[in-house]
Amino acid sequence: MPAEWTISSSYHPIWIVVPITVLFARVARVVRGVSVSGAIAGGLVCFVLSVSAGLGALILLVLLFILTWGATRLGYQRKQKLGTAEKKEGRTAFQVLANVGTAAACAAVYRWHGNALFLVAMCAALAEAAADTVSSEIGQASSREARLITNLRKVPAGTNGGVSVMGTLVGSSAAVLIALSGVVIGLLSRREGLTASLAAVFGMICDSVLGATLERRGLLNNNAVNLFGTLTAVFVVVIWPHS
Repeated sequence: MPAEWTISSSYHPIWIVVPITVLFARVARVVRGVSVSGAIAGGLVCFVLSVSAGLGALILLVLLFILTWGATRLGYQRKQKLGTAEKKEGRTAFQVLANVGTAAACAAVYRWHGNALFLVAMCAALAEAAADTVSSEIGQASSREARLITNLRKVPAGTNGGVSVMGTLVGSSAAVLIALSGVVIGLLSRREGLTASLAAVFGMICDSVLGATLERRGLLNNNAVNLFGTLTAVFVVVIWPHS
């Protein structure tokens, strides 16, 4: 396993993590990726990831933010006409935690128990968050129609549970990019990177299924669906054969 960048290190990285966390939250707010509450929540997640899983986890979080921020801004005027555009002030604390709270929890468990399985789960949760957001945002920007994942019926772009070929491809690519980055920076082995990628894609599909069923019926809101998507990715990692 790669060397850990933790609070217990001799050079006390917590004093490095704190300013980095503040800077990350500030930049995310300045570019309107998050609201004030979202910046606070994002800063908290940044701190937990950094002190629990090291600098590599922070890099993945920054990459996730860049991917989702860019995808959200792509075709923004078109999304406004569809009524599906993200609010200009950015994502709220609930939205942030629904997307990356699971990853932070996995990192904390990894820090506490030292079980590398939770490091893989953390990467899978981050990859799923990237896949879900990128697929949804770019799918809406590139197509007027989508197909409901449960019955393939045509629905307007932006409909809960609606999927498109373009959205699915770019979402899967975003998941692979996050997981591959985890391999490159030494957080994951190649096999673990593959596991994280597949788990993330499965979580993205589960997100769409929940959107087409429970969310469309008003039984879950979007934040809950996003949370279950990341939890699904973690569950796949846990049950994946590791021998």
